[in-house]
Amino acid sequence: MAPGTPPILQLQGICKYFPGVIANQDVSLDVAPGEIHALLGENGAGKSTLMNVVTGIYQPDGGEIILDGYGQSFAAPQDAIRAGIGMVHQHFKLVPAFTVAENIHLGWRETPFRASAKTLESRTRALSERFGFSVRPDAVVADLSAGEQQRVEILRVLARQARLLILDEPTAVLTPAETRDLFRALRAFRARGNAVILISHKLDEVIDISDRISILRAGRHVGTWRTADCTAAGLATIMVGREIVRRDLRARAPGAAAIARDPGAAAPVLSLRGASCRDARGIETLRDVTLDVHGGEILGIAGVAGNGQRELTQVLTGMMPLSAGTVLLDGAPVPLADPAAFARAGIGHIPEDRLRSGLAPSLDITDNMALREYARPPIGRHGLYDRAAAARLAGTIVAAAEVRVPDLATPIRNLSGGNQQRLVARREIRIASRVLVAAYPSRGLDIGAIATVLRYLTDLRDQGVAVVLVSEDLEELLNVADRIGVLFHGRLMATIDAATADMETIGLLMGGRSAPNGPTSGGGHA
Repeated sequence: MAPGTPPILQLQGICKYFPGVIANQDVSLDVAPGEIHALLGENGAGKSTLMNVVTGIYQPDGGEIILDGYGQSFAAPQDAIRAGIGMVHQHFKLVPAFTVAENIHLGWRETPFRASAKTLESRTRALSERFGFSVRPDAVVADLSAGEQQRVEILRVLARQARLLILDEPTAVLTPAETRDLFRALRAFRARGNAVILISHKLDEVIDISDRISILRAGRHVGTWRTADCTAAGLATIMVGREIVRRDLRARAPGAAAIARDPGAAAPVLSLRGASCRDARGIETLRDVTLDVHGGEILGIAGVAGNGQRELTQVLTGMMPLSAGTVLLDGAPVPLADPAAFARAGIGHIPEDRLRSGLAPSLDITDNMALREYARPPIGRHGLYDRAAAARLAGTIVAAAEVRVPDLATPIRNLSGGNQQRLVARREIRIASRVLVAAYPSRGLDIGAIATVLRYLTDLRDQGVAVVLVSEDLEELLNVADRIGVLFHGRLMATIDAATADMETIGLLMGGRSAPNGPTSGGGHA
């Protein structure tokens, strides 16, 4: 920044409160033109709230926002957009019923008047090629995976040429190649004198891309450092207040259950045979998948977002019917897709999108924690809902998740994304006496919370429960899974022994290519 040039953004003494919650307290920091500024902190530290204040979603209860040296007051997000501030949120802000092209152009002043669908789609393809993000302009957003929706969000904001771009966990659903493409675009954006605020829990990425790093803890600004002076271990310690030790989670605890897939062992807990399914448009999204999930193992599922992961998890949890093939539970065919029946059979499900599929945002913590058990005693008796019993259950889950909440009547939407995820995980673990299907359970979590959630999974494994872990984090899969299956265009390419797998082999399979000399379980059969 040249001498005398004001910061593009200054926050002075920002405060934001919710009932019973101090989200931000006296936060002051600045962001320079031509800078990528990382914002770190534990889940619930106030990062997303602070950025929602900057973008006009929330109004501060104290302090001042200064943009290019002038005080600003944003009554609505449109005010911030007009001032040159754009944000890609952790929770998607797209209209599910609209197409990708319609979402890209919605509310954009450069959208042609009375433009046809073909025109919007053509413009969207041009934007996709310009910024290097592959999207399907005519696809309905509701039919897209979380990774595809994230790409639409990023493209939507990049198209508007904001001078200050705020990204909340932007790489959570991107492949390593897509992340490199994004970072290349961000560096070009920075080189033009613009600024980026990057919220992320991926410390190696933060060190790679940022110029300076600020850390929040419990809603307060702890400090700001030059990235060149930081290490990942040091940042983690400052963020969570303790040292984080990474270990190989494939190691079993003493006395842990063995994997039940040796010759002569009982039938797999959950199986698919030739499973295929179609989306609402009749397009086949899962193709002839055969796999077994055994007690006492973690089966990892890798693949670029949108290659059948969502459909696989929905089939395994009774949420989507098959167009062909069979689901087997303990070796017996399951005739119907019925989520309640699967839950009664001991199959838990941590969904890909916790807010849309795992929680009811308008309900409080108590009701959300009772969602899966409201029809069963002691919560449901003779068709009546026992609120006191539900509150006791919620208290048990909150304590097990180690989440601090003002009270159980707090709307669950007021919690941070990470705390919502921990509560969903603990709720589903109660149900998962046989199988837990976990879709991206560590997405958006800080390094300490990731270790906690992965410990949940390994504890279940050691108790003899079968775990299916869908993740875009290949290091995570290699660290925790016993076997890794790779999906490409809805097909199970192969299943690899995680102990002998490597990133290159998995990467080739994710791209639809056979891995040379790659150890598989044969023919894509997991």
